[in-house]
Amino acid sequence: MNRTPNLDRIAAEGMRLDAVYCTNSICSPSRASILTGTYSHVNGVSSIWTEMDYRVPTFVEALQQDGYRTALFGKWHLGEGPTATPRGFDAWTVFPGQGDYIDPEMIDPQGRRVREGYATEIVTDMSLEWMDSLDDDEPFCLMVHHKAPHRPWVPDEKHKHLYADGSIPEPDTFFDDYATRSRAVRGVRMSIADDMGGEDLKVPMPDGLRGPENRAARMRWKYQIYMRDYLQCIQSIDDNVGRILDRLDERGLTEDTLVVYTSDQGFFLGDHGWFDKRLMFDQSLQMPMLMRWPAEIAAGSRYEAIITNVDFAATFLDVCGLDAADALPSNQGRSFRPFLRGEHVDGWADAVYYRYWEHDDPIHAAPAHYGIRTADYKLIYYYGAGLGVPGASEARFDPEWELYDLSAHPAEVHNVADDPDYAEIKAELEAKLAEYQRRYRDEPYRGPDTPHPDWGPYDAGVFERLALFVDSTRAAK
Repeated sequence: MNRTPNLDRIAAEGMRLDAVYCTNSICSPSRASILTGTYSHVNGVSSIWTEMDYRVPTFVEALQQDGYRTALFGKWHLGEGPTATPRGFDAWTVFPGQGDYIDPEMIDPQGRRVREGYATEIVTDMSLEWMDSLDDDEPFCLMVHHKAPHRPWVPDEKHKHLYADGSIPEPDTFFDDYATRSRAVRGVRMSIADDMGGEDLKVPMPDGLRGPENRAARMRWKYQIYMRDYLQCIQSIDDNVGRILDRLDERGLTEDTLVVYTSDQGFFLGDHGWFDKRLMFDQSLQMPMLMRWPAEIAAGSRYEAIITNVDFAATFLDVCGLDAADALPSNQGRSFRPFLRGEHVDGWADAVYYRYWEHDDPIHAAPAHYGIRTADYKLIYYYGAGLGVPGASEARFDPEWELYDLSAHPAEVHNVADDPDYAEIKAELEAKLAEYQRRYRDEPYRGPDTPHPDWGPYDAGVFERLALFVDSTRAAK
């Protein structure tokens, strides 16, 4: 449908990783996990309302201490307080909150000011200007964080002619009836037909589409506008990715530069009739990831081992010759660099552990839940309590399970949690879920009267290692 020649170029000249998953499908928590190599209960960012624990080091800080030049331009969304602004960066300019698409206000160490233009172009301009300020032999880490394609999907004027004929294909699960779903999932407010409003659509809805009898027609009308604007925003991302790749070529840096294209989580593009993310269904859980590094990655390669965003930090440090165990005392991930060379890794995780904390949020009413995904199955437990997460309601649902056989029904529309034929599989997955919670030191929900440990690195061993890290870095200064 849409054409992205520059993103395709990264895949053609590098690797497409097809089983990359986030560990908490919402932007701030995922960004914190990418930076720190830790789960939300360690880095403190359980929701979009919480800030990253400043005691938890990031891979960028480790690179900066090792002599790398570092910069970040674009979306940050990890807080704007004195302990929450970007750290470990030689240069940074970020949007407050989600930021605006047109003439956005931006923040840097000197303060705030409005930058004229379109956000995706502005972020790329800043990134290229900073890159051009470096000497050819200076190692660098540049994070280009676009706002797009976050809602409300305002495209660049130059792309507004694209996909305007109203013929964008609808996904197979567009009219999912949720017949086998848990009550918690049936109650989310992420429906294109009923919950996508005027701020997203930016045009008034025709009167003839109102009312329950016109729900299907209304849903189709909204979907075409939604996807048209979404894909137009993506087109600007692709154009500007091309500008970055071209500049690396011009400067002779292509061979020895690792280029990574990813996002902070997936997104429902009409799948199950939804928009947004948060839930543990694959469209929300899975992250796109393309990596190009001609010095080590074979062109046109693909890999399907399970990887999470918690593994990113260790991998980036490994690529730069650093050991995550030394550089990030709190690290919970593992380097997947051997995969980039096409190698097998013994003992690699065969599942991803996921936890969404922001229970019954005031906008989407998504339930708190955790679960496990293997290559063939997905088990989800909706425990129905916010555990005091800021911004979350304390409303409770009765605990519920969902189990999906991904081999037999990859569309995730048949919940078989109560099917006797799957009882043994469900028990095995429950045991694996408990195993992974122990591995990552995450406390399972034990009822409304059992408090969860304080946010941050509550594990004593982690905290002691962090204290040693802070002391050693102070001594180095």
